[in-house]
Amino acid sequence: MPINIDINRIRVVIIDKIVHETPTVKTIVFKDRLSSEAKPGQFLMVWIPRGEELPMSVMVPDRKDKNNKDSAALTIRKHGYGSTLLFDKRPGDILGVRGPYGNEFKIGQNKKVLLVGGGTGLVPLMRLARKLNSNKIDTTIIIGARTKEEVFFERMANDLLRDTRHQVIVTTEDGSYGEKGYATDAMARLVDGGKQERSRKNAKFDCVYTCGPELMMKKVYDLAASASLPVQASLERYMKCGIGICSSCCIGDQLVCRDGTIYNERQLSTMAEFGRMYRDKSGRRVPY
Repeated sequence: MPINIDINRIRVVIIDKIVHETPTVKTIVFKDRLSSEAKPGQFLMVWIPRGEELPMSVMVPDRKDKNNKDSAALTIRKHGYGSTLLFDKRPGDILGVRGPYGNEFKIGQNKKVLLVGGGTGLVPLMRLARKLNSNKIDTTIIIGARTKEEVFFERMANDLLRDTRHQVIVTTEDGSYGEKGYATDAMARLVDGGKQERSRKNAKFDCVYTCGPELMMKKVYDLAASASLPVQASLERYMKCGIGICSSCCIGDQLVCRDGTIYNERQLSTMAEFGRMYRDKSGRRVPY
């Protein structure tokens, strides 16, 4: 398959706006047509001048922004060296972007779906929510956070799903907002209520979509498997190139940047490392 030079050449973009989501999370808005057309689940390689290049899911811009034509966004949590450099950027600063890369979440004939996300793993789920809204698919989304202060995208989720039947459930580990517990606790409650319906036409859910910390996604996968529910997960692995050359993002025989980042339950079941190990920058396997 020939490489499309348009997506592989670094494009310089100017930051239009910064949205402060929480004290440690920001959304960076910029103009770039290819990025704005990214499919749910695809990612960009983002170059930070004099810094490093990071793989990042493509966020949707606020629809209430009247100047959002060709706009895309990145949501970053301040954590390591590269993410802190990006977090500290200001309007008017420049970034380089390549992509979008990867496959996408598949909707198929689903009529009622469950989305489970935690932290910045909510980003590809927001883009998916917009598509689910357009297709009038009944959607329940669970947003997991540690505390009330770290809850973000609740309002946006309701706005993106405004034209279809939906429910937004927020969980916090300390119980300071929404339901107390983990996102997977809320999922367990919802899925358990639908187990008895799986053999009937009116099943509780047709599919589960998830993105977030891998240990959370492994629990989502296990809960879905126990209820015989299809699942699609967006995996995150350390990436250097984003186009399948360096193999730093391998998990088994899969290169997450090229073969993913979206994997279904059949593929996940063959991944011995999923939810058990990750790879550091040297490629060494490290237990969770």
